[in-house]
Amino acid sequence: MFNRRSFLTTGIAAAAASIGAKALGADSGLTAVQEKHDVRNLRITDLRTFLVDAGNDENYVYVKLYTNQGITGLGEGTLSGKCLTVATAIGELKRHLIGKDPTEIERLWQDIFRGPRYRGGPVLMSALSAIDIALWDILGQVVGLPIWRLLGGKARDKVRLYCHEGYLERISHRKKRRAKSPEEALDLWVQKKNEGWTCVKGGFFPVSNNAVDMRKAVHEGVEELAKVREAVGPDFDIIVEIHGKATPPIAVEFCNRVEPYRPLWVEEASQLESEVWPEVRQLRAQTRVPLATGERLCTRYEFAPLCSERLVDYIMPDVVHVGGISEMRKICALADTFRVEVSPHNPQSEVSTLASLHVCACTPNSTLLEIGSGQDPFWADLFYGGLFSYERGYAPLPEKPGLGIDLDETVAAKFPYQEKDFRSLRFPDGAISDR
Repeated sequence: MFNRRSFLTTGIAAAAASIGAKALGADSGLTAVQEKHDVRNLRITDLRTFLVDAGNDENYVYVKLYTNQGITGLGEGTLSGKCLTVATAIGELKRHLIGKDPTEIERLWQDIFRGPRYRGGPVLMSALSAIDIALWDILGQVVGLPIWRLLGGKARDKVRLYCHEGYLERISHRKKRRAKSPEEALDLWVQKKNEGWTCVKGGFFPVSNNAVDMRKAVHEGVEELAKVREAVGPDFDIIVEIHGKATPPIAVEFCNRVEPYRPLWVEEASQLESEVWPEVRQLRAQTRVPLATGERLCTRYEFAPLCSERLVDYIMPDVVHVGGISEMRKICALADTFRVEVSPHNPQSEVSTLASLHVCACTPNSTLLEIGSGQDPFWADLFYGGLFSYERGYAPLPEKPGLGIDLDETVAAKFPYQEKDFRSLRFPDGAISDR
């Protein structure tokens, strides 16, 4: 039985539904997805890890989360020299995830992070990162939208990229040759500029035969930077990488000597990590060149002093090590509070690249993204042709649902885990140096 109020309410609701349907269109992709997948009854049914030989000194670590509605989510937890350990840590989370709703991303994140007695650190956070990225991938696919649209929509139309000084030619399927002479190396910088890149990173703290000679490294590095600046001109952005090899006094000297050549930043001038904040403060107080660090930090708590005290000008969180997309967004918001720019560290595979790209797309202060992949045809095979695309130093925003790629398990099986030896650096007297 209807009274007047029921009639009016029903009529208004029907009219609104009709208008909404017309606005979406009868064949709306979102409508089709919602009819196919019931997000309210979505559950995780399985978890599998995949170790893939990267063809260099690393193995990549991937995870797939499977659901009762046929959707799978892909994540990455690659950690240099510790891939078996990370894969085990991911596998230990399986029993905690089976049967859970994968769209409850924040609650699952907090459970994995806070639940165990011990938390944090690169191994546990890399495992959590892999799970978090896979969860966001699932959610995007369920609603038929790319992840950046779920995070608030775009803050920019395209994402600026920087690459490394690079390689000259391909030797085999995944092996490439570096420059063999200073002249070749200098030509490559000019080549990158001519290809449309506006920013390139180079290593300007040379090491010979795994031996770190501080004085020689400073002299040769500054000399090389001067030549590169002259070759590429005043308006091209150069990132100077030291990779934490310098001692504190050498780092101060190096930063002051490169200042006239206007690097965009000096990266990891010393071991700028959470256990040595006095060292970071010393470097900041005694230099004026822009500084960047953060690729070895794992949570927002470790980034807090860097940002609140403005000890660096750029932070470089790695989406594969800081707890995934969820924590990366919180770190970016923290940095934005203190007007610190974010440039995600990203030397891993296409999964890391796309996860970082989604964050950059919707984050105002995440203005420049490193790419360690995107230039290798191997990724097209491994990810069903999902080769990361860019043009003249910029990447378009991804529009495929979720992360935007999926792992071909058959191809992954062709490149199984290979043991890799880590490489220690030494001082001239044989003592072990930082790397």
